[in-house]
Amino acid sequence: MKRFAKCSVVILALVFVAGVSLAFAQTVFKVPFEFQAGGKKLPKGEYTVAMKGDGQVVLRQESTGKEIPVPVLKKLEQPKPPLAEPRLIFDEAGDFAPSYTEYMTVYLLAEVWFPGQDGLEVHVTKGAHKNQVVKGEITKK
Repeated sequence: MKRFAKCSVVILALVFVAGVSLAFAQTVFKVPFEFQAGGKKLPKGEYTVAMKGDGQVVLRQESTGKEIPVPVLKKLEQPKPPLAEPRLIFDEAGDFAPSYTEYMTVYLLAEVWFPGQDGLEVHVTKGAHKNQVVKGEITKK
């Protein structure tokens, strides 16, 4: 009986560690346009995206190493069938700022999706907008 209990504890610990490493796996995205996230304007380029334990997503700009924390507003239910690849969903909206004479397209990071997990909503755009999807690759760092 003691042996069974020890084996059960070891198996549960291994499952927990495997689940944590998958949940905190990092994903690399090549974003082909300038965008806004976490209240900051960011250039196009390669970003590593990871979930942080305190309700934030962290974007790391690969070219500079700069990290941008983005608070999660709410979780979104996983689609059926579950996503097979990670995705960033951007809201594409129009803006007349800063001069009010020139119409500019603005991309706002709205959702983050990791495979097999619920999505994370990080921004809500009110009014007319389109969605742009950027797919990523999972890396284990």
